[in-house]
Amino acid sequence: MKPMLDAVNPRLPLIDLHRHLDGSIRLSTVLELGRKYNLPLPAKDIDGLRPHIQVNEKQPGVMAFISKFYWLRAILVNYEACRQIAYENIEDLRLEGIDYAELRFSPWFMAESHQLDPQGVVEAVIDGALAGMRDFGTPVKLIGILSRTYGPEIAWKELAALESGGQAIVALDLAGDEANFPGSLFTSHFKRARNLGWRVTVHAGEADGPASIWQAIDGLGAVRIGHAVAALDDPALLDTMRARAIGIEANITSNVQTTTVADFRSHPLKSFLEASLLATINTDDPAISGITLHDEYQIAAPAAGLTLEQIHTAQQNALLVAFLSPEERNQLAASKGSTPIN
Repeated sequence: MKPMLDAVNPRLPLIDLHRHLDGSIRLSTVLELGRKYNLPLPAKDIDGLRPHIQVNEKQPGVMAFISKFYWLRAILVNYEACRQIAYENIEDLRLEGIDYAELRFSPWFMAESHQLDPQGVVEAVIDGALAGMRDFGTPVKLIGILSRTYGPEIAWKELAALESGGQAIVALDLAGDEANFPGSLFTSHFKRARNLGWRVTVHAGEADGPASIWQAIDGLGAVRIGHAVAALDDPALLDTMRARAIGIEANITSNVQTTTVADFRSHPLKSFLEASLLATINTDDPAISGITLHDEYQIAAPAAGLTLEQIHTAQQNALLVAFLSPEERNQLAASKGSTPIN
């Protein structure tokens, strides 16, 4: 794929809205912590480690892709490790030239390998993220994830852990095995989240059809949808998402790697933008996909058929649907010399 030069509009902030904190761990940190805690790493250097973490061929589905998290989770042996990866996430955003990001994480998923207390994971992530923002200056908001794969009972415990984070958590997401754990199992959890004042974004339409997206919007109160690939199969759903200004967190490379779409050209992002939906460009799990946000703008988006104007529209959409206050949104726009957003 030939990169599109200067695909990012310098007059707009560069924003990543769908980025998993535990899917953004440096390979060098996997080596460092693996050695520090005498873990049986599958390789002794980054080149040897890479095929065990990064996707080098298309996976037979979302859950196969998720299996690549094994070593990213295995190094989370204690709360200090969780704090470190959160801190480094913020530094990497700055190094990547990203102006604002929303990092999401499932405390239960992160805690499971070494049987940590999920509440302790939440505290460590918040502490690391706050320290990173202080030291590197990149503004970040945290989104909690309920991992549907564990079922609704565990989800209540995970929700309680996330609640302990207070105002540091701004939204709730539902991720994991979409095909076997429908959103209808979690309606009460998300009612609780909305009562807390949290916004809602849901992984939907990635491993299941349009009905999953309808349920996320009408049943869980989602104002943004992660992936949403299947929305293109239901014109009425597209009309509803446009009318309600539902944001779409598109992840082009990830969707190709999980075989959610056949190839880059088959990705629906271009069609979403042509339908005037608030679709955005994001990384998902850059450590696993082996990408940066610039790669998605300059390589993946053109490969998916987007014009430069459409890429810039997606960049603008990210500012519009970010979980920011009006004052924060205008401040972020002004930092790039953009017109304030009303």
